[in-house]
Parts: sequence; structure tokens; C-alpha cells
Amino acid sequence: MASPAPEPTTPVTTRKRRDLTRFGVALLGLLLLNFLGGLFFFRLDLTEEKRYTMSGATKQLLENLKQPVTVTVYLDGDFPPAFRRLQQSVRETLNEMQVYGGANLHYVFVDPSAAGTEKARNEYYATLLKKGLRPTNLGANENGKRVEKIIFPWATVAAGGKEQQVLLLRGNQAAPSDVRLNQSIEGLEYELASAIRKLNPGQRKRIGVLEGHGELSNLEAGDLIGSLQQYYDVFRVNLNQARPQDLKTLSAIIVAKPATAYSEPEKFKLDQFITQGGNALFFVDAMRVNLDSANRGGMLSFPLQLNLDDLLFKYGVRVNPDLLLDLNSGVIPLVTGSLGDKPKVEPMPWQFYPLINNFSQHPVTRNLDAVYTKFVSSVDTVKAVGIRKTPLLFTSRYSRVLPSPVPVNLNDARLEPNPKLYTSQFKPVGYLLEGQFRSLFANRAEPGTTRFQPATSPQARPAKVLVISDGDFVRNEVDPKTGRPFRLGFDRLANTEFANRELVLNAVDYMLDESGLIAVRGKQITLRPLDKLRAIAERRQWQLLNLVAPLVLLGLFGLVRTWRRKRRYASF
Repeated sequence: MASPAPEPTTPVTTRKRRDLTRFGVALLGLLLLNFLGGLFFFRLDLTEEKRYTMSGATKQLLENLKQPVTVTVYLDGDFPPAFRRLQQSVRETLNEMQVYGGANLHYVFVDPSAAGTEKARNEYYATLLKKGLRPTNLGANENGKRVEKIIFPWATVAAGGKEQQVLLLRGNQAAPSDVRLNQSIEGLEYELASAIRKLNPGQRKRIGVLEGHGELSNLEAGDLIGSLQQYYDVFRVNLNQARPQDLKTLSAIIVAKPATAYSEPEKFKLDQFITQGGNALFFVDAMRVNLDSANRGGMLSFPLQLNLDDLLFKYGVRVNPDLLLDLNSGVIPLVTGSLGDKPKVEPMPWQFYPLINNFSQHPVTRNLDAVYTKFVSSVDTVKAVGIRKTPLLFTSRYSRVLPSPVPVNLNDARLEPNPKLYTSQFKPVGYLLEGQFRSLFANRAEPGTTRFQPATSPQARPAKVLVISDGDFVRNEVDPKTGRPFRLGFDRLANTEFANRELVLNAVDYMLDESGLIAVRGKQITLRPLDKLRAIAERRQWQLLNLVAPLVLLGLFGLVRTWRRKRRYASF
């Protein structure tokens, strides 16, 4: 008996088998992609500025963490949109850092105002203030209304029983609030990574602060020395007594406001240190000014002979014997009258104290707030083969140059300055020099000996030199009540802290940080603001478009899909 013929395969069965095959292939493809994703790690940053991409130095730092690091961010809570952008950027930066830090990096967001009662909230605020976390009252305009909120734009990085405070809201205070927030976002990676690096144990480099020529005392440079001692070993060094092998153990030397001339043997030691790879920071005055004499009826300021002019000239810069005046200036206290039997003292603008708020886009000065200077001089460059010269600081567009000798009288602060005299613009007062420096004593005998110096030393190494024509740049004020130094850059009369301290620490990091982390400060995020007037005028139509357009598109999609289904299955 013949077997029955197999039933013919219907189109429905064929279609079902095909759909199951496609589903199986897609499922296997997803499993394969998931497996490969576990083997090979990669992230795509499609932004133009690569804002979500960590630098190589940051990745290496996080991947080599030797102990758990906890970051506490005090930016939780409900913020206006302008502040929420900073909050979200901090979270995104920490998320990206956690990818490379792994289990050794943890972070938490805290709302300082979340306490249940006002008393508890004030107690928590007091705890943060004791840590040095100062609140900020930052405002923003929203829909034509002024919105203000007290926030703590800080983070605390803790590791190994130590803490490092990180200020998240930086940038230039003179800039608009949206620009300042953008500057803060640009610096987030560096600020957080720098704090983590400083808490990681490692070999501490050595810095020498010169003495023996009337340089700033330990009290006058107390905040600078204390700040550097957190990350480096800092020593006082007398060039007259130091041996060459002692200087070789130093990574950098700071020359802070010398008042008397260096001898030729001392200058030779300084020259050999720099030409053999040592870094140096010069904060020197070109003119001698005595404020006591200026207060008693005036004085003439003449060039200060430090016997360093030829050395700096050889390296590529010349500190000119002049004084700069600037309409953008600090203040001095002057007696303007009397209140009863007591003199009336008021702060008066003093053009010999320029406030520097123009910087180059170098990592040392990028997004820096204004710095404070006193009796600063102009700096020019001269030819030096193989040396890269970067101007870092400039006066404002309303400055004036007075060549030596310069009359200085405090009573001039009572007079209204004549803007027509302030025609000099953007005079540089600080330079960063980088490269292989040629010795001033090449093809000469070492001072005091008959030892001949070759044209090129076999121990020659590239180095970096910072020159700022103001010795007071690194001098802190002293609290007359406690006798303790204020923070570097703090001005009691203006009750403002300028960025002198930050600039010096950035410069030292740039010179001594071999990982290249300081280069992260050069990160730039382009601000693309909306046209505010147009946004207000067209607000209603854009709201309607955003509300109606999705519904219209969804309806059209449904109609097209229904029409296609009817056409496809009409034969059935």
C-alpha cells in the first residue's frame, strides 16, 4: 500500500519558520556582542571637544590607585538649571573616573541643606566651615527673574585617613555667571584628579627657597611654604653655603623678593643648577620702593641692583627698570579726615598696585581669577636660541609705563588719574621660559677659580624658568592680632582673595609633574548659548511645536502602518 503524500508547506508555515530563524540569529548576535563587549572595553565620545574623554595622565593615575578613594560632593539637591549643569557635569566626570578607578574609587553626593531642622542644618554648615568649605551665593536669571541659592561648591577627597578639599566653582569672578560655570566645568577633571594624586603616596620632590639676600622671611612667605609642604619637601637654601651636590638634590628653586645683590659665585651656582635641568621661579623687583619714605612726603624709586640682569638676559628675558600704573588697581589705606578725635581711614585706588586679569591660555594661567601685584615692572624678551617664551600675565588696556627714576608719593592716591595718560596696553609682567638654557659662564672661568667652563656642559638638561617682575607676588599679609599669615593673595582692605597662590602652585605643578596632569587644565569646552531675546520672543511657538509635532508624527506613523498592513494582507 502506498504511503500518503506529505502535506504541502503553506505560506503561513514558511513565514513562521523564517521569522523564528531571524529571531534566533538576532538573539545569537546580541549574545555574541555582549560576550565581545566583556572582553574589549571601549567608550565612544562623539562631542566635538571630547568633553567626556579622560586624559592619558588621569587614566594612568586612576588605574594605579593603591588605596580606596572616596569623593564626597556637596552639590546634591534642587538647583536652578544653571547650577544643575555644574552638578550634572561633576556627576558625569566622576562616573567616567569610576570606569578607570574601579572598586578603589567611590563617590557620594550630599545635600548640606537637607537636615530636618534649622538647628541641625546650621550645625552641619558649621562643620563644613571648620573644614574650610566656604559657601557661595550664586545667582542666575531664569525667565526674567533673579534666582539665588546658597550652595557649597566643594568636594572632599579622602584616602588613607587624609582629606583634600576641592573647590568646584572656579574661574574668573569678573566673567558672567554662565562663563564662570563653563570655566569651572572645564577644570573639573584636573581639580579632582590633582586632589587624588596628592593623596596617593609617592616620592616627594624637594624645593629650595633661597635666603641670604633679604628674601621674604618664613612668616612673610608662610602660606606659600605651607602650601608647598603639603606636596613637596621645602627647604631654606643659602647659595653662599650650599654645595653643588646639595643643589642637585633639588627639583626647583624659588627666588622670592631679594633685596641685595647676589655675588658672582652665588650666581654661578644658580646658573649651573638651571642649565643642568633644575627649575627656577623668580619673583624679583626691578625698582627699589620704600613705602615709609613715600608716606612721609614722597621718594624717587631707582633700579634695584640684584646682579641677576645678565643671567635672566642670557635666558631670554629682561626685567625693565620702570614701574607700571594701571587704572584697574588695588587700594591703599589713607587718612581722609577725622571722626571726633580719631582719624578717618578709607581705602583709595592706588595705580601702583595693578590687578592683573589678562592671562594667556597656558595651563598655568587658564581660567585663573585676578592676581594682585605691587610695584610691578614690564618684561621684554630677547633672543635666546632654543628657548620657548610664553607670556603669562598682562596689564589691562589702560596702563602706563614710568621709566626710572619714578616719583612715588602716597598722596597721589587722593588725585583723580588722567585716563589720557594711560595709553599703554597689555604690558607683559610674567614669562615662562622652557628649553635647554645656555650657561652665562660658558667659555669663561668659574668665578674665583681658574676652572674653565666649556661651551656646552655634558650635564646639560632642559629646564623651566618662571619670571614675574614683582617680589610681593608671593608675600602674604600677616594678621596683626594673631601674628599668623593670611592666605597668599588675600587683601584685607578689599576683603578679597586673589589667585596668586593658585598661580604659583600651578606653575610648580607644571614644572615638577612628570605625569603631565597639569596639561588637563588646557581642556576647553565651547559655550554655545541661545539667543536669549529670540528665545523669549519665540517661546510660545516652540512650546507648541514641541507639544504638537510628536503627536502628529505618531499619528502619521499609525496611519502609514495600518495602510501597509491592509495592503499586505488584502489577499487573505
